[in-house]
Amino acid sequence: EVQLVESGGGSVQTGGSLRLSCEASGFTPPDTFHSYAIGWFRQAPGKEREAVAASFSSDRGTYYPDSVKGRFTISRDNAKNTVFLEMNILQPDDTAVYYCAAGRAPGELEHPEVWGQGAQVTVSS
Repeated sequence: EVQLVESGGGSVQTGGSLRLSCEASGFTPPDTFHSYAIGWFRQAPGKEREAVAASFSSDRGTYYPDSVKGRFTISRDNAKNTVFLEMNILQPDDTAVYYCAAGRAPGELEHPEVWGQGAQVTVSS
């Protein structure tokens, strides 16, 4: 069974940066790391869950919502089966628990198959 383990959360001041990591394991052949779309979602108390980045399967592209576009970057290290979320120019509104998630075609991240445990990101002013 595929598992996702997150690391890299923490606290920064407004304008700072953080890098989250999500290491995947447990692939069942013929599926590989490339078979899965990997996305990042965040949820703050009292707010709806929001997708903040996605890297689609088979190198088919990426997605960012307007709220983070130009500040967040998702990337993959294929040798380590790890996806990263680089977050720059962080704002207090970015404070949330961040979750990575993975899913395969055809739905991919419409209905993720597995989730990471969550990482707290706190941005203070």
